[in-house]
Amino acid sequence: MSGIGWTEIAIVVVLIVILILGPKKLPELGSALGRSITGFKKGLKETKDEVQAAVKEDVANTSSSTTTTGDGSNSGKQD
Repeated sequence: MSGIGWTEIAIVVVLIVILILGPKKLPELGSALGRSITGFKKGLKETKDEVQAAVKEDVANTSSSTTTTGDGSNSGKQD
């Protein structure tokens, strides 16, 4: 192996960004990055909530459409 880990690579990338953008642009970049991450997390949460709601609805529809026979066994009948 080359002996260079992820930490060293990240430090080099940060130094290059500082040299290219300069210290005056870094707060703007950080703010934009923070807003982007927040938006991504919000979209991810909304998608997760929609999927969970759809699964719950599907489970509710499936369990309500099956019938049980008199002996307690599931007859497997569905709509």
